[in-house]
Amino acid sequence: MKRTPVVFIHGAWLHALCWESWAERFAARGFLALAPGWPGEAAVAPDVRESPDALGRIGLDLLTDHYADIVRSFDTAPVIVGHSVGGLIAQHLIAADVGRAAVAIAPAPINDVPLPASRSGLVPSPGQDLAGQLVSLSPEQFHHLFANTVGAEESDRLYERYVVPAPRRLLADLGCAGATRSPRAVADVGNAGRGPLLLISGQEDRLVPDAATRAVYKQYGDTTAVTDLKQFADRAHSLVIDNGWRAVADYVLAWLDEHGIHADPAVN
Repeated sequence: MKRTPVVFIHGAWLHALCWESWAERFAARGFLALAPGWPGEAAVAPDVRESPDALGRIGLDLLTDHYADIVRSFDTAPVIVGHSVGGLIAQHLIAADVGRAAVAIAPAPINDVPLPASRSGLVPSPGQDLAGQLVSLSPEQFHHLFANTVGAEESDRLYERYVVPAPRRLLADLGCAGATRSPRAVADVGNAGRGPLLLISGQEDRLVPDAATRAVYKQYGDTTAVTDLKQFADRAHSLVIDNGWRAVADYVLAWLDEHGIHADPAVN
């Protein structure tokens, strides 16, 4: 029997293994769950931290094309689930009619929605060569920015298993620190013919605040395409990997079912 694919897209500072529990959960419900890594990403996060140079060339163009090719490779149009930068890419693709439906979790803002105040040092100075430049987070920074609603012990475990450096080129493409955003940091919010879209925010998120996701949701206000927003109280940017991940994953599964998107494409 064919199964409806679900393609998971991770964001900056996380490894593709951040979706391992989600992939298992979705597969148990009958979906074909895949979490392909970024180009050049090693199999586990410690190996990426040991030799991260392959990530340095990655910008939003390369990343968007990489996942567009993956999503288009299936005979059955996949569901796209993205976190952070992955959530931006998920919106860009579904708005371009690539994919069956999309879920954007704590997504990097699209279009003219402003980014929160950027941390110093996240992007280089104007005109500086971006190739090979990476931004690493310390365990303490990760706890403060990503995992601020869990204890230090859990945050450290998450860091060891999932955290990798992020490319400055990609952060610049997102408009961090006043850099010019990439033309790919957009979504056609007026496309009434696209598949359903679910936006999810954590109300204690320090990296992509709930207010930014609500502002993105408002941009879809004039479309007749299905666009929903779910806010999770007391959740941070780590909501896809910390101890509350299952509640978020199960909400997504229920939302897909509500909109007639099932593991068996024959009944979709």
